[in-house]
Amino acid sequence: MPPLLDVRSIMPRVGGWTPQVKYIMDSNQQVTKPLFGYRKFWAQRFGPAPFLPMSRAEMEVLGWDSCDVVLVTGDAYIDHPSFGMALIGRLLEAQGFRVGIICQPDWNSATDFRKLGKPNLFFGVTAGNMDSMVNRYTSDRKIRSDDAYTPNAEPNRRPDRAVTVYAQRCREAFPGSNVVIGSIEASLRRIAHYDYWSDKVRRSVLPDSKADLLVFGNAERAVVELAHRLAKGEKISDIRDLRGTAFMVPSGWLPSDEWEAMDSTSVDTPGPLVKHADPYAMENGPNSPSTATGTNPPGQHAVRIVSRAERLATRKDRRAHTVVRLPSYEQVSNDPVLYAHASRTFHLESNPGNARALVQAHGERDVWLNPPPIPLTTEELDKVYELPYARRPHPAYGEAKIPAWEMIRFSVNIMRGCFGGCTFCSITEHEGRIIQSRSEDSVIREIEEMRDKTPGFTGIVSDLGGPTANMYHLKCKDEKIESACRRLSCVYPDICENLGTDHAPLISLYRKARSLKGVKKVLIGSGLRYDLAVRSPEYIKELVTHHVGGYLKIAPEHTEEGPLSKMMKPGMGAYDRFKQLFDRFSREAGKEQYLIPYFIAAHPGTQDEDMLNLALWLKKNNFRLDQVQTFLPTPMALATTMYHTEKNPL
Repeated sequence: MPPLLDVRSIMPRVGGWTPQVKYIMDSNQQVTKPLFGYRKFWAQRFGPAPFLPMSRAEMEVLGWDSCDVVLVTGDAYIDHPSFGMALIGRLLEAQGFRVGIICQPDWNSATDFRKLGKPNLFFGVTAGNMDSMVNRYTSDRKIRSDDAYTPNAEPNRRPDRAVTVYAQRCREAFPGSNVVIGSIEASLRRIAHYDYWSDKVRRSVLPDSKADLLVFGNAERAVVELAHRLAKGEKISDIRDLRGTAFMVPSGWLPSDEWEAMDSTSVDTPGPLVKHADPYAMENGPNSPSTATGTNPPGQHAVRIVSRAERLATRKDRRAHTVVRLPSYEQVSNDPVLYAHASRTFHLESNPGNARALVQAHGERDVWLNPPPIPLTTEELDKVYELPYARRPHPAYGEAKIPAWEMIRFSVNIMRGCFGGCTFCSITEHEGRIIQSRSEDSVIREIEEMRDKTPGFTGIVSDLGGPTANMYHLKCKDEKIESACRRLSCVYPDICENLGTDHAPLISLYRKARSLKGVKKVLIGSGLRYDLAVRSPEYIKELVTHHVGGYLKIAPEHTEEGPLSKMMKPGMGAYDRFKQLFDRFSREAGKEQYLIPYFIAAHPGTQDEDMLNLALWLKKNNFRLDQVQTFLPTPMALATTMYHTEKNPL
């Protein structure tokens, strides 16, 4: 995480008092205001609502004449921090804004989009917790028969490409209103991307949706600052400096004369890898400079080795005012090599500690992407998760069952982000690879609140986790190394020597959670990184002895090196070591417990022989398949690039 810097001396004084807060300084020496360091908007006088209003009648009960922000989502409204619109809505409410929410509107007209009136600041639009195309279609492009985020799992309650449709309807309902798109669908479609369902490269969602601004990743910082700046009278078209945002600009636009653009081919040369001469080889040897070919393939250029001193002298000064120009939408649509190159460059510019702005031409205009957001501190994350959520669905749904709510009803999110970098997964592209963890005390308080306030709690906590089960408080050992690192994974091809793998904080959390009064058992349902777990046998013993309900799901994804190398997943040796410890500690605890491995079929790089060997492994280990997970190319994932281009961007 970037260091905290006390800069009270440069803060404006309000009413003769200087707030005692610490600002966050990023790697470019730019100060980032704390998430809860803003002076609250005047509407804070209304106080928190029992639920964010979904109707005019609810607004009148609260005494509101209008909403400052109206959130539009493809999911049912469940007032719980596991659901993005509830989290963003409560966060904006805590800043003093009046927030209404429109859930699963009828998109065939603008009528439903008018029911809360025109927002004073902006519409916030999302498809929901899932990409609408992934939500509605299987890997075979067949429509799913149910929707876990809808009352009674009713299907077809959201349109295809919901962000685009909703944004256009908002604009139709109230021309001139500000429209901001975000969450996972917008986040993963922020540049030109291969779309599996139409089998073509599609434009960024920005020009299609006609939105004013796109917020990507975990958007708390950008959304809060945006709301306060709009409330002070700034025009959304003038707000161009928020990290974690993207927007359309005229071709060739730069923020100021200090900025310069560089072509992405100067960052990473597209095309096949070129084996350079070995400068340490014996003269006249097969790899010696004198016998190496003096020419490069067409379009390739000789590489000049830049000294470390040269790099350091220019990097700090220029990075903050440099934008990397990716190949245009038209180019990546027609050239697989340039698509793969753009994907590789995009992922190399993903670390908030060193990422530069990116720009990509779409016709006569450009899509501009600012660097990713600065991750939240533990204190900020605690406050976000401890806002006054009702922790249940809106009463308007009555007795209807919402499967997604039933699944997470008694679970607690303890962290976000993932440094695994699995190429088929979109978590890293969306949440980032820097782990943001809550404090132990905050998690314990949420368990106690769930125990005391959530109807139906029987003493079983169904999960303590997040994107992974066991990355809680794991981070790079050196902040300077972390901010400079450009690796796509901290655990592939092997666990980085700079990564801290101490599971002690997680073990302590498990023990405190299961010792709480009224808690009978704490289960772990999130995905487990077993290659990390084997570094801590004490953690595996704690997990197996107290937190497994007979079966533990883990995800080797495949048994063969070919697919695994394209997935950036460890080999089966790590699985075998974990299974040995799992079986040993299960025996010592006197329990009969089983591992349930997950595998992916048809991932890029998979041959018929690989699938045959996987089948033989399953038979050898007495596994009988219940379900098959087929690879699904999701927007912007590296594996999707492999699928579309038949090139390996790694």
